[in-house]
Amino acid sequence: MWAVIVKNLGLLINATLIATPPLLLAALGSCFSERSGVVNIGIEGMMTIGAFTGAAVALATGNGWIGFLCGGLAGAVFGVIHAIACVSMHADQTIAGTAINFIGPGLAVFLCKAMYDNSSDTPALEASAKLPKMFNGVFKTGSFGSNVLNVYSVAYLVFIFAVICWFVFYKTRLGAHLRAVGEHPEACESLGINVYRVRYICVIVSGFMAGLGGAFCTLATVNQFRPSVIVGQGFIAIAAVIFGKFSPGGAAAACLLFGFCNGVKTLASQGNVVSPNLISMIPYIVTILALILFVGKAHAPAANGKPFYKSK
Repeated sequence: MWAVIVKNLGLLINATLIATPPLLLAALGSCFSERSGVVNIGIEGMMTIGAFTGAAVALATGNGWIGFLCGGLAGAVFGVIHAIACVSMHADQTIAGTAINFIGPGLAVFLCKAMYDNSSDTPALEASAKLPKMFNGVFKTGSFGSNVLNVYSVAYLVFIFAVICWFVFYKTRLGAHLRAVGEHPEACESLGINVYRVRYICVIVSGFMAGLGGAFCTLATVNQFRPSVIVGQGFIAIAAVIFGKFSPGGAAAACLLFGFCNGVKTLASQGNVVSPNLISMIPYIVTILALILFVGKAHAPAANGKPFYKSK
């Protein structure tokens, strides 16, 4: 019995470490955008274009790391588009983000069909073209050590990213500026802070991180791009940011919770006791409950979603 418990615990941790990275990468990026005062609900679209780009580049180069980086750059391009619309052109930020959520998946499927014989799915990646695992071959396959430690390198790197983001937010001048810009941009302008530049940087970083999260899905979680590969993860990442009170640490904790729920879903789906359709609802039910219980305690930056006009 203890052997079964240990095995299932290892599988649960493994599933959690696979499900958490894309959420955490996107949520950390969202923290930058939201705290600077720009609402970015286009995370889903940025993740999707990053997922396709990562898979396509990895197929072309045979290198998962290059695909991972290019997925982030594709998301950053959409971050630039969002920044131009919302920061420079003062467009409604919610509508601009919604447009990106349509453009990103649409462009990804269009390019996929154009490049791969009218198929909306890319070819499957070879093992060598995927992201590498940390301790591949060190532990016996199926053992507790293999399930817990032999996971994709990015699964560990994302937690280092979370620490770096926390440091940037609270220990650097850029972090002080972006938090101030999100609260009172007019006061920041009077002190000589370039509000547009800070917001541009934050929105582009948001797109880059979301693109990395999408690329992780195709280069680690699955081995190809499919139109449904993101399936709402961008919105769960946004919920994690709200749940985490718009801070990198809080967002990381929330993503771990949602990743754990995905792990429970994966583990529960191995049996036939409960309908798979009901099991697949677990992460989304937990997301709704988290927002109902905690959204009232999460205070968004005062200038979040409000266009800023330079003084003349």
